[in-house]
Amino acid sequence: MSSNIKLILEDLFALQRLGIKVGLEHTEELLIAIGSPHLNLNCIHIAGTNGKGSTCAIINRILIESGLTVGLYTSPHLVNFNERIRVNDQEIPDHYIAQFMKENRNYIEKINTTFFEATTAMAFDYFHKKSVDIAIIETGLGGRLDSTNVVSPLVCGITSISLDHSEILGDTVEEIAKEKAGIIKNNIPIYMFEQKKSIIKIIKKKSVKNNSPLYLIRNKDIEIIETNDLGSVFMYKDYKIKLPLIGVHQIKNCILAINIAEFILKGLNKKTLNKSISKVSWPGRMEKLSKKNIYYDVAHNYDGIKSLIKTVKTIHPKKKIVGLFCIKAEKNIELICDLLGKSLTKIIICQDKEKYLLSVKTLSEIFKKEKISFSEEKSVKNGIKVLNKINIGEYVGLIFGSHYIAKEVYSEF
Repeated sequence: MSSNIKLILEDLFALQRLGIKVGLEHTEELLIAIGSPHLNLNCIHIAGTNGKGSTCAIINRILIESGLTVGLYTSPHLVNFNERIRVNDQEIPDHYIAQFMKENRNYIEKINTTFFEATTAMAFDYFHKKSVDIAIIETGLGGRLDSTNVVSPLVCGITSISLDHSEILGDTVEEIAKEKAGIIKNNIPIYMFEQKKSIIKIIKKKSVKNNSPLYLIRNKDIEIIETNDLGSVFMYKDYKIKLPLIGVHQIKNCILAINIAEFILKGLNKKTLNKSISKVSWPGRMEKLSKKNIYYDVAHNYDGIKSLIKTVKTIHPKKKIVGLFCIKAEKNIELICDLLGKSLTKIIICQDKEKYLLSVKTLSEIFKKEKISFSEEKSVKNGIKVLNKINIGEYVGLIFGSHYIAKEVYSEF
């Protein structure tokens, strides 16, 4: 990376000091200033708590293999900022980021735009200039007041909804579901899969109010044939799918993606579908890093971590789990600690290099208060050294809790 783009990205990341703003005003103002590129996009809008990125990645792959030019906007990134904005899997180039920031710096400063608002506007501008056929847009934290909610999509998708970012979205899954349901627009179809009845009730109510058809994917229509450390094989409709993403929860994300892709393409060719899904890759989701059965997953909330542990136990039923864990401040950390204490044989806590996540001191105090046994390592690197010494006949190593340690994790493998 040139020193020039490094300084530009530092300026962009510095906008995080403005925190998270809920509301669309600043995003709309910035977009108007740069020519309202979002109004010229055909969008797919995806909201939810867990599984948004995987769902977007699968839709992206199907549409590309079907011959479309596809923009993909997701967050956060794992290693490089450019990962967030892609066209046909090619990341946005440094020179475009530099050009966008140079041309729009005055607007960004005048409007007092946040990091996510500026990045969202950049994505829309880039997709418009690249003349994409479809732009797949993943929401940030919420839905209703999320910066991405300025779009008028062709179709919406809602993934699993659970407790996360409660300080912003609400203290119950029902409150959070209302926020996520905010992406539902008048007469625009919504696809989602079966989950908690109270959540479905809220989504149905909003869809009826907006005259938006709701298509619910039923569990009874899914037949799981096999699931292991290579992924899953399942039947849905008359499709037999081999999904390389690991975990039963990814099957529902895949089926949601298939339904949305079918809607966009007005049908799906079986051969193209199978070819597409065989190529799906979404790093940081039960990603196997080593022959020693060491995995990395970005799961960082209670439901995400619960699904992760269930997946590990399914594919390695006779092995104990050793976890390397660090996490951002999380309102439901006590629940997470209880889950870890009951499920993991050994827990190692550590601190990320940037000190963005909870310190070892803070995390250790929480674990002690919750009476959870653990050990400490001062860095991710040191924690991985411990994991690398595990007996693969007896243990599985699991690195989890945050996107923000990805760079450190990958540098060790």
